[in-house]
Amino acid sequence: MPQINQPSNQIKLTNVSIVRLKKGGKRFEIACYKNKVQEWRTGVETNLDDVMQISNVFVNVSKGEVAKTGDLQKAFGTSEVQDIVKEILKKGEVQVGEKERDHDLTSLRKEIATLVAEKCVEPSTQRPYPVGMIEKAMAEAGFSVKQNKTAKSQVSECIKLLQTDSNLPIQRARMRVRVTTPTADGKRLREKITEGAEKIEDDEMGQDEWEIIMLIDPGQFRVINELLQKECKGKGRIETLAFAATAST
Repeated sequence: MPQINQPSNQIKLTNVSIVRLKKGGKRFEIACYKNKVQEWRTGVETNLDDVMQISNVFVNVSKGEVAKTGDLQKAFGTSEVQDIVKEILKKGEVQVGEKERDHDLTSLRKEIATLVAEKCVEPSTQRPYPVGMIEKAMAEAGFSVKQNKTAKSQVSECIKLLQTDSNLPIQRARMRVRVTTPTADGKRLREKITEGAEKIEDDEMGQDEWEIIMLIDPGQFRVINELLQKECKGKGRIETLAFAATAST
């Protein structure tokens, strides 16, 4: 069977990130491995060979149009490819395809909705909402996902918007807990234990034992439990009394 020769200037782009820099009135592009650009910029990756798919500078990567040496010299003051690549990596813009951008935003939206569902409840039943219902409420409230921020950092803003601009009754879930420790440990650890509390309902420092009842974010339970285990030599404990809900954020 005869071998079919692909035209040499056609580049098959798989798992690629194109970084583009406009300089000297011209456009220059490099083809990098996906996710490696950010690693290079943060110093995690230092080997250029592991970042670059093709060790060359292009005018148009997808068409395989290599930049002319004269144009490189004029724009960058050098024709040394490695130096030019480093400058493009440092200052260039990463090109994201429309499909990829849509996919990333959809994934991020789902991640935010999942975190909101973990942190919130329906006020009258105290039960969590399904993620799909949170996603619908986010669309209804017009929540705009920010691609350059993590899902975690967008949760509080999302909850506030759902409370004001959606028809979904929603409140942050809170856990009511009792913490008990020997008095000496209580005096030493009180500040650390209560710093994550939303509300302190009861706080009694007795002669032998300290007891406190408070409302916390469910995520704080593990933090407090680990602190007690580390500091109280088996004599401190945290127990759940109930889940509560509060409208504040």
